[in-house]
Amino acid sequence: MSKIYTRSGDSGETGLYRGPRVGKDCLRLEAYGTVDELNATIGLIRSEPLPAEIDRVLAGIQNRLFELGAELATPDADRYGTRYVNPEHVRELEATIDRFDAELEPLTRFILPGGTRAAALAQVARTVCRRAERRLVALIREALTLGTPLSSTSLAYLNRLSDLLFVLARWLNKQSGIQEDRWEPPESR
Repeated sequence: MSKIYTRSGDSGETGLYRGPRVGKDCLRLEAYGTVDELNATIGLIRSEPLPAEIDRVLAGIQNRLFELGAELATPDADRYGTRYVNPEHVRELEATIDRFDAELEPLTRFILPGGTRAAALAQVARTVCRRAERRLVALIREALTLGTPLSSTSLAYLNRLSDLLFVLARWLNKQSGIQEDRWEPPESR
C-alpha cells in the first residue's frame, strides 16, 4: 500500500504533470491551487440543503474545475491531451446564468453578500473565483513572455463562473424569501 505522503515537496517544490519540478509559489501553482480552493468552496455550498437542480449544476462545475486544474497543471496541455475546457463550456455557463437571472429582479444598486448560508457561501465562492481569475491572468501573461501561450477559454470560463455564482446567490436568497441587503452609499446612511 502506498502512502499519501511522499516527502518530495518538503523542499518547497513540486512536480507539474508531464513537466519539471517548480517552486510551490510559482504562478502556475497559484492558479491551479486557487482553482482547487474554488472547487472545495463549491463543495461547501453543496453541503447545504439545495434544490436538486442547483446541486446538479454545481456538481458539473466541480468536475469542470477539476479538469481545469489538470489543464493548468500541465505545461503543454495540448501535447498531453489535458486541454479540457472549451468554448461550449463557457456557453453552458451563460445559458445557466440566463435561466436563473430571468427569475430575478434587475439590479439597481450593489448588494451586500449574505442571506441564507448557501447564498453567502456562493458569494464566498464568487470571490475565490475572481482570485483564481486574477491568478490565471498573471499566468497567461507570464506564459506569453515565455513563448508558451495558454488558452484564453479557461479565463472566459472563470469569468462566467463568477457571474453565475453571483446570480445563484441571489436566486437562492429569492427562493428562501430573503430580501437582499442593498449597499447604502455614505451620504444616504
